[in-house]
Amino acid sequence: MPIAITGAAGQLGRELCRQLGDNAIGLERNTLDLANPDAVRRVIAELRPSAVINCAAYTKVDLAEKEPDLCRKVNALAVEYLAEACRAHDCPLVQISTDYVFGADASRATPYQETDTPGPQSVYARTKLEGEQHAATWEKHVIVRTCGLYAPASRTGNFVETMLRLAREGKTLRVVDDQYCTPSFVPDVARAVVFLLSKAAFGTYHVVNTGETTWRRFAEEIFRQSHMDVSVQPISTEEYHAPAPRPRYSVLDTGKYHQLGGPPMPPWRDALARYLRETRNPAPLRQSAAGDRSPE
Repeated sequence: MPIAITGAAGQLGRELCRQLGDNAIGLERNTLDLANPDAVRRVIAELRPSAVINCAAYTKVDLAEKEPDLCRKVNALAVEYLAEACRAHDCPLVQISTDYVFGADASRATPYQETDTPGPQSVYARTKLEGEQHAATWEKHVIVRTCGLYAPASRTGNFVETMLRLAREGKTLRVVDDQYCTPSFVPDVARAVVFLLSKAAFGTYHVVNTGETTWRRFAEEIFRQSHMDVSVQPISTEEYHAPAPRPRYSVLDTGKYHQLGGPPMPPWRDALARYLRETRNPAPLRQSAAGDRSPE
């Protein structure tokens, strides 16, 4: 039986469909309305998948502060419906979650383990945590927390390509330098998700590339590896003036995942290098530029 992947049009959903090949059935918004419990029950009953991987999410972190009901429908209530449908058909549910479920501890400086108490700060983060809680009501669940995804198939929709574009446009780059996390390469995360599902390793796992950085330092590494002479001005979270609060420290500890012997999650610099080899232009570009965005 195939594996159903919701949010198949997104970065992680597309990559999972690619890696699973004929074993995947991709479900997008036009084929499954996750906000409709009857539709969820009907589609899962018709497909009878061997598992469901839920990559669908409302990810507009700042806009969620103005659209809390819509955000909750997608990030929380939809997961409740999926968990009920998976329970009815005795198939595992993989719920993709986020490092943003942490962040309330302003003094934190060591990577979070799965047993640490969450502290979501934004509407987006609270709804993602609620989604985790709904997924966990079905015993055959896998919750995967990850961070800052970027994929080759989404060259205009991730932080790496945004930084490169702004640099080429000669924009002044001002990037937040006091939020610590680990941006992660989608193919690495997808391989880990497939492994966890194949092992029926139920529970919660942190799956990110290893190490830690800030968004400003990540941007500088993007330009260093791209052979671009770009100046990046560090700014604080307060200077960024985002409507939704972000964690100051949300680095995730991958020890629990790695103890299972799955595909290793490489260091974030190595992952970035592989991404750039797949996507960058062959001719190096050298110029001074900038950007005032931090990823959602």
